[in-house]
Amino acid sequence: VQLQASGGGLVQAGGSLRLSCAASGRTSSRNAMGWFRRAPGKEREFVAAINWSGGTSYSDSVKGRFTISRDNAKNTMYLQMNSLKREDTAVYYCAAGPISSNYMLSFARYYAYWGQGTLVTVSS
Repeated sequence: VQLQASGGGLVQAGGSLRLSCAASGRTSSRNAMGWFRRAPGKEREFVAAINWSGGTSYSDSVKGRFTISRDNAKNTMYLQMNSLKREDTAVYYCAAGPISSNYMLSFARYYAYWGQGTLVTVSS
């Protein structure tokens, strides 16, 4: 499975962006998909995930501002980011994997496939 993230860019604080992650190759609608990010000088952290049936999970830092969704017909996942803050500045990575438990969705080690990342920069 190959993942291609896109949609990053420069946006002012309070603005919005929508990230996309297109999957190709031996894709499966049964895969969970997720977004992680790495800010400058920080560890990679979980952002949001969606399981095969549409159940979602969010980190506390983005809950209420970000919305994750997927279109299985297009093999694409989205992350709608609203009310962006400077601390949202990071490289965002999409990931996918055959994750069966919602408990596992926020842990990077359970994802088998990773995209190359897309940079989101939020200015004040």
